Amino acid sequence: MIYVKWLPNYLTLGGLFDLDLKRELIANFEEKMSAPGFWDDNESAQEVISEMNAVKGAVDDYLELQQEHDDASLMAELADEEDDESLAKEVTESVKKLVRKIEAFELQLLLDEPYDSLNAILELHPGAGGTESQDWGEMLLRMYRRWAEKSGFKVEVMDYLAGDEAGIKSVTLLIKGHNAYGYLKAEKGVHRLVRISPFDSSGRRHTSFVSCDVVPEITNDSTIEIRTEDLKIDTYRASGAGGQHINTTDSAVRITHLPSGVVVTCQSERSQIKNREHAMTMLRSKLVERKIEEERKQLDEIRGEQSEIAWGSQIRSYVFHPYSMVKDHRTSVETGNIGAVMDGDLDPFIDGFLRSKLKIEVE
Repeated sequence: MIYVKWLPNYLTLGGLFDLDLKRELIANFEEKMSAPGFWDDNESAQEVISEMNAVKGAVDDYLELQQEHDDASLMAELADEEDDESLAKEVTESVKKLVRKIEAFELQLLLDEPYDSLNAILELHPGAGGTESQDWGEMLLRMYRRWAEKSGFKVEVMDYLAGDEAGIKSVTLLIKGHNAYGYLKAEKGVHRLVRISPFDSSGRRHTSFVSCDVVPEITNDSTIEIRTEDLKIDTYRASGAGGQHINTTDSAVRITHLPSGVVVTCQSERSQIKNREHAMTMLRSKLVERKIEEERKQLDEIRGEQSEIAWGSQIRSYVFHPYSMVKDHRTSVETGNIGAVMDGDLDPFIDGFLRSKLKIEVE
């Protein structure tokens, strides 16, 4: 006999999903949208619509899972009544697929921190090692672009500084889409590569490092005050990948926040004004993230905890030689299919990171 009776309880997702509350939220959003003057502030209106669509999407996904469960239950009963082995195998496969879908849905529900739903600003900075580490930076850039493409996110290159011979000296991406930051916060840290260097004529093995920084794109936050007198603003001529000039004017903008030392740059637009606006958003985002990190450290000190994952620590190793393996040092998730990872298959690592955080909070 095939048992699928446990699935209705599994569909409660440990209390993570409250269908009635979600429906109430949708009703509140619809009430806001029907109010006079809703479209007077287009930016605010778009935010409300985006939030409502996200909640609606979650409800639709949940109801679809319920329907698939009901279908599996009916098929199981039919297989039992008719003692049909082929149908029983079909039901077993359906249940396995449904479990995977439920687990993926559960993962989305884990993204409930204040900034998880926002766009992500991702920066890559190669470490010492010249061309070798700069080439590794470009490989990671390709990996993240592939992941974003497969995950349905849009990618904008905000700043790009090409390497001297190959690769990149630095790059800043804006990855746009619901929960982009929630997923990509798992990638913050140092990524280590071990391989036979294609730039070494002796064919020696090299180890390279690239730091990945990820912050949520925060367009407005009243808790952060940025004073004009605390800013040093420089402009320069923008250049794109490969060094070609985007235009012949000093449209690129670099902003230094003097009190903190935080530096941001943007050259994605032809307009200096727009680049400055984007750079200010990036600066605000970094300052908010810095504030969050400081608060977390203070809480850890109060609790007497030692954080295993320090800022800037090595989080993952990518070994091309003498064997093939990618291993996350925080969660011990690993795979030998390094080609798939470099093609953007990061979900097992992101899944492992988010579930490990949930486990820590529960304990």
